Amino acid sequence: MTHYVYRFGGGVSDGGKGDRNLLGGKGANLAEMASIGLPVPPGFTISTEFCDVYYQQGRAFPDGLRAEVATGLAHIEGITGKRFGDATDPLLVSVRSGARASMPGMMDTVLNLGLNDATVEGLAATSGDARFAWDSYRRFIQMYSDVVLELDHAAFEDALEIAKEDNGYFLDTDLTAPDLQKLVAEYKRLVEKAWGKPFPQDVHDQLWGAVGAVFGSWQSERAKVYRRLNDIPASWGTAVNIQAMVFGNMGDTSATGVAFTRDPAIGTRAYYGEFLINAQGEDVVAGIRTPQYLTTAAREAAGAKPLSMQEAMPVVFAELAKVFDLLETHYRDMQDIEFTVQQGKLWMLQTRSGKRTAKAALKIAVDMAEEGLITRDEAVARVDPQALDQLLHPTLDPKAVRDVLTKGLPASPGAASGFAVFDSNTAEKRAIAGDSVILIRTETSPEDIHGMHAARGILTARGGMTSHAAVVARGMGRPCVSGAGSISIDAKAGVMRVAGREIKAGDMVTIDGTTGEVMAGEVPTVQPEVSGDFAALMVWADAARRLKVRANAETPLDAKVAREFGAEGIGLCRTEHMFFDAERITNVRQMILAEDEAGRRVALEKLLPEQRSDFVQLFEVMAGLPVTIRLLDPPLHEFLPHEESEFADVAAAAGIAVDVLKRRAAELHEFNPMLGHRGCRLGVTYPEIYEMQARAIFEAAVLVAQKSGAAPIPEVMIPLVGTRRELELMKAVVDKAAQAVFAATGTTLDYLVGTMIELPRACLMAGEIAEIGEFFSFGTNDLTQTTLGVSRDDASRFLTTYVERGIYARDPFVSLDVEGVGQLIEMAAERGRATRPDIKLGICGEHGGDPASIAFCEGAGLDYVSASPYRVPIARLAAAQAALAARAAARG
Repeated sequence: MTHYVYRFGGGVSDGGKGDRNLLGGKGANLAEMASIGLPVPPGFTISTEFCDVYYQQGRAFPDGLRAEVATGLAHIEGITGKRFGDATDPLLVSVRSGARASMPGMMDTVLNLGLNDATVEGLAATSGDARFAWDSYRRFIQMYSDVVLELDHAAFEDALEIAKEDNGYFLDTDLTAPDLQKLVAEYKRLVEKAWGKPFPQDVHDQLWGAVGAVFGSWQSERAKVYRRLNDIPASWGTAVNIQAMVFGNMGDTSATGVAFTRDPAIGTRAYYGEFLINAQGEDVVAGIRTPQYLTTAAREAAGAKPLSMQEAMPVVFAELAKVFDLLETHYRDMQDIEFTVQQGKLWMLQTRSGKRTAKAALKIAVDMAEEGLITRDEAVARVDPQALDQLLHPTLDPKAVRDVLTKGLPASPGAASGFAVFDSNTAEKRAIAGDSVILIRTETSPEDIHGMHAARGILTARGGMTSHAAVVARGMGRPCVSGAGSISIDAKAGVMRVAGREIKAGDMVTIDGTTGEVMAGEVPTVQPEVSGDFAALMVWADAARRLKVRANAETPLDAKVAREFGAEGIGLCRTEHMFFDAERITNVRQMILAEDEAGRRVALEKLLPEQRSDFVQLFEVMAGLPVTIRLLDPPLHEFLPHEESEFADVAAAAGIAVDVLKRRAAELHEFNPMLGHRGCRLGVTYPEIYEMQARAIFEAAVLVAQKSGAAPIPEVMIPLVGTRRELELMKAVVDKAAQAVFAATGTTLDYLVGTMIELPRACLMAGEIAEIGEFFSFGTNDLTQTTLGVSRDDASRFLTTYVERGIYARDPFVSLDVEGVGQLIEMAAERGRATRPDIKLGICGEHGGDPASIAFCEGAGLDYVSASPYRVPIARLAAAQAALAARAAARG
């Protein structure tokens, strides 16, 4: 019989931190904390395995599970001495989600479950605090109605605000017990009106409703979006944690808080967090109230007046600090902790490895290695390669003029400018249209996940540095300013008011998530300095990796950026990008429009010095390193005009009649140019094109070798080869040009001629093709297209649906389809090496900067990956992690 319920607390731990896949991160860590003696309220976890069963059985609960849950409740009752549903001394529980991967705010939670019209009286009597009991009941009705009954939460918020206004109150905590009792009656009236039935009074019905809602939230739209953005498989499911309630809203000796053992924004070794006196956990993370600082130093640095926890609750804070140190040492990582203080007693509700910015991740990893807490290899493995992207782009120019409107909390570092938008749907639409936007909200909720992802930055009027907006923004690498309390937002009207000024939808604004500043207009940026912790980690990564890392670059600027980021050569130079230059497109078109070879050669002679200059500049930057140059690849019609208005200008520039130009354009038109007259097919048809390019390559290489003394290593790549004969013909053209240049200059250089493998037939025939080719570079963009029969230019219309329905684990143009395309790459590598053991193998598609694809390349034994310049550090770190993982797997 399958076992689904696992207990923790009271000296019992059925699981531990190693059971993350089964119990989810929260359940595994609750069991682990209980096992090492920390004060954890008792509870139990319904495992992730049941999540799949829940959906398979039509969202029903079998009797076996009900019996296990009854045993779990008895476990909690035995430790607490309270009974679930007891009208005199009721046990209340929380029902929380807990997937194996942290998904903050994406799934549902219900607190104070077990309250009804009878048990609220018992809670008031046993606690001696009627206000606390009725406050807990109104919170429960509001949360249960939202999460389980799916009623409009705004109606309850409105009722709460009206109750406060009617009594002249400002804060929720000003409401008295009679006020709250009236509010509960109003909440129940709202439920019956909207739901058509009274609020459920049976505590077991409440429990199973909440369990179903939490399991159901795994397939909510916001959870799906978050999983898609963070590559979390839908098959993992969530666990459900049911735990005895402890109360932070029992007066001034009670509190709740969220804390990190190190600063998650910048990584410094200092306790970081917020708390609220007389509150429950949702008050902190939801941004409903602006919380107080955890430490005195943080409060003083912010210039805040409300006492820190260190000042207001010194004894409990000291106990909490010891727990911080214990957990960080135990887990050997920075921890994100949730805690509650109930009438002076500390309770630990959660610990997990905390989400952090890239800057913080680097500092924490390097510091912990230097402290001896982890090894250097572990430090390399700790940093998410994709997160480095946050560090590799411009920040605000410190010398620029700033029109500062206000200042909020620096919730997620970095800076961004964009058009002001006030709702997530608009943010997503404008981003798709190519606009940079700043999402401005009173506070964000999990339903804003798509807008937050689309925005360049996020600004909120309410919420602290551990609010939903802050946590999600840091995880996404988006700059965020939260708790900017001086701004007033009218989302319906699309306007933000601050200091007597108005920012309307569509106005340009800038936020600095490092300082908390909010500015009108666009502020200039500067390039970041890649040094310090970043440089240290890259040195450790380079020592660990096997794969070489090159860059895709065709301009001197791109090449310089790539070298600064540690590129070991160029893996793909797309020469057609040079042909599109405005100053030479006329000569390119003259070559295309020529009626014979002689005419084409005249135009090619004009292009030769420009091509040679292009390659000289690249070789100078990459002196002594390999440079892979792909000869002309796209179909010729791409260089001709497409709009009617362009034909006259082009015809005049080319010195031909408009009708001749139109006829030639019509002759070159292809119904499916992706599979048409392009790549090596151009070279076979018009070998003089490849001859000119090869001549330009070798003349440039000789010039740079003679000038610098450091000869580049040209690797001439023939695109779209599908047969041995195609490559044989094109290699002969390249070799002939090389020998002519060497003879004319008296200088000989080493060079390679190879091919881009981007057709399934090339993979199948790799053994024969390797008889001619000295290297293979897998063009995974086109290989994915030709293998899947899917155009990457059009696939976005349906690939999202394919990923959501599990047809592909990820977008195959973002992360390599290792089962299909990967199998072809492995086949080609094996067959190529069987023919030519020293053949050089690499990939140069967009997958070269994707960590998951790089891990595949390590496993396939490729020699290098090539990525866009700004992704070179990402590739270096990912290659190191792949090598470390391979070594660990080999050790067993």
